[in-house]
Amino acid sequence: MNRILIAEDEERIASFVAKGLRAHHFTPTVVGDGKVALDHAQSSQYDLLVLDLGLPSLDGFGVLDRLRAGGSTMPVVILTARGSIDDTVAGLERGADDYVTKPFSFDELLARIRLRIRDASGPPATTITAADLMLDLRTRRAVAGGREVELTAREFVLLETLLRHPGQVLSREQLLSRVWGTDFDPGSNVVDVYIRYLRLKIGSERIETVRGMGYRLQRR
Repeated sequence: MNRILIAEDEERIASFVAKGLRAHHFTPTVVGDGKVALDHAQSSQYDLLVLDLGLPSLDGFGVLDRLRAGGSTMPVVILTARGSIDDTVAGLERGADDYVTKPFSFDELLARIRLRIRDASGPPATTITAADLMLDLRTRRAVAGGREVELTAREFVLLETLLRHPGQVLSREQLLSRVWGTDFDPGSNVVDVYIRYLRLKIGSERIETVRGMGYRLQRR
């Protein structure tokens, strides 16, 4: 049973994540302080660290810097409200294995945790591809038809979700839940807006609208 250290000072979020992980047969431990999190992480008792950046006594970047400086290779998934590209890049460049922004979908966080634990025990799998689309999850780089495209953090997660289900119709509600998390308005048109943004960047023919159902990424 994999042991997960959750460094999160918001009790509601920490409890939500811990409860979800227990339901999927993980063993979570919650700490709400950066220095305590570092002590726990350095003990080598855990298989992965879920790390908030806004921790008291020592922020998440400080925990990450000291952990990596000490030679630890434990997978780290940052879970934070800081969703800017600068923060995302900083986290990944300083040694995080993945970066998830709040509000978040637990299913997405769970998938990323499983992926990073699997990476730690086998060959790295940091890219997702479908036809001539490629996403690098570590560098947040996107390539369409051999051309690199710049995506916002939300566009990246939306395209990643579609890439993980090529040829499958995903409803607006599914995309809202997986990309925007639990705090979404079911009546919002934000999915349609971001699909339009993606089409402008990767090509309109790649994402099909299935009327009355949702959207589907073409397999080729």
